[in-house]
Amino acid sequence: MRFVAAIAAAVALAGAGVAAQAPPTPELGVLAPSNLSKPRPKPPFTITGTWFIDLGFPGSWRFGPPYPKLTPEAQKHFDASRKAQAEGKVYRDDIGQCWPAGVPLIMTRVWSISMVQLPTVVYMISGFMNSLRVINMDGRPHTDPDLLVRTFNGDSIGHWEDDALVVDTTGFIDHHHWIDSGIPASDALHIVERIRLVGPNGTKMQIEYTLTDPKSWEGEWKVTKQWNRVDARDMEIAEVECLPDLNSHIPSTQSKENVR
Repeated sequence: MRFVAAIAAAVALAGAGVAAQAPPTPELGVLAPSNLSKPRPKPPFTITGTWFIDLGFPGSWRFGPPYPKLTPEAQKHFDASRKAQAEGKVYRDDIGQCWPAGVPLIMTRVWSISMVQLPTVVYMISGFMNSLRVINMDGRPHTDPDLLVRTFNGDSIGHWEDDALVVDTTGFIDHHHWIDSGIPASDALHIVERIRLVGPNGTKMQIEYTLTDPKSWEGEWKVTKQWNRVDARDMEIAEVECLPDLNSHIPSTQSKENVR
């Protein structure tokens, strides 16, 4: 009887151990109703709307000049790009061959961007190739490096600091990815954006960029860009497919002008 009782006790303990080791509750997705409904401080503003780069604001559609001090390898690309430009050509026009522009370049294209701000996430959809940025706002950290799938737009998390939405982005892919013509982005690229509304009634948005990439340049590269809120129907984004044989209207896709 003692033996039977001991076996029963062991089985009971084993069952308790199994119960104690039950799988944890899955983390909530950004669109889970119970995540969206969690109490949070009211944000100081919303960027929901359609935005278009302010072409009258200095440097809004380019990253540089001025440029940071480039590493020797990056300088080779930059010099080759300037040489091609002087000859009326384009250096490694991956965008023209339908590679994604990626962050930060996608934020400078002369196409409108639709932004949707929710309590847990911000979606940015560019009219240029319909590129999608997802900025997680529910307090999660960056994705575990062992689980991360690197992308052209990176892994973005955001939070509020006073009157600014601060977006921290890492996890970039390092091939066919350019900061601007001739300046490569590596897998070490790290971008911090401080987003503010500066115009009357929220009609203008500024983003201060701090970019670091020790494989491509030294120190921090800081730039500020501006957008205008646009409400006209003809500025809304639409479906855009990038196919090389349909891009004859983009001069840089022509082989005689594209330096590889």
